Amino acid sequence: MTNEQWSTVDQYFSDMLMPPDAALEAALAASDAAGMPTISVSPSQGALLYLLARTLQAQRILELGTLGAYSSIWLGRALPPGGQMITLEADPGHAEVARTNLERAGLSAVVEVRVGPALTTLPTLAGMPLFDLVFIDADKANMPAYFRWARALTRQGGLIIADNVVRRGAVVDANSTDPNVQGVRTLIAALADDPGVRATALQTVGSKGYDGLALVLVTGKPLPPPR
Repeated sequence: MTNEQWSTVDQYFSDMLMPPDAALEAALAASDAAGMPTISVSPSQGALLYLLARTLQAQRILELGTLGAYSSIWLGRALPPGGQMITLEADPGHAEVARTNLERAGLSAVVEVRVGPALTTLPTLAGMPLFDLVFIDADKANMPAYFRWARALTRQGGLIIADNVVRRGAVVDANSTDPNVQGVRTLIAALADDPGVRATALQTVGSKGYDGLALVLVTGKPLPPPR
């Protein structure tokens, strides 16, 4: 099969299962107009995030990598009354677009965009109430460090989701010189070595090509924040 076929199937599912959504469509259009890379999750992937958050009954959500807030809108809509989401974005320009998109979607009161490199921002979250769900969709070279922080900030019984872990199959190449591939490989090794989690990784195809995500159930107590 080809990317064209995968995209056609994705479109079929989107047309059948996801009605037109002005706020989501406007978020993508605003991101494109701002020159952002077209790396937001697909509609089907966004719906998966929404369903996972709803199934978990997540009241506190953390996202690493806001971009234009497309996935933030999906996750923010899953929050119950009184829920809160924090999303971290390194690029101030992206954060500005994201805030506009969240306001248009009616979520600016429940989704907070914090600006700065995630490894600088994450320590400021220590001491806050723990999160029910953490979605890691930032740069892949730092995924192991992001996961260590997620383990410190996620409650026992919570869920951590790491996106883009297949790297078009390159994840199996131990000799890869790509820091993104090595970052994912180190993450997967950390998942295998952590007795406080149960994890799996799924390969996916669709309009975003060939990739996948890791799903991590936190079964143990939170780890101490990294030093």
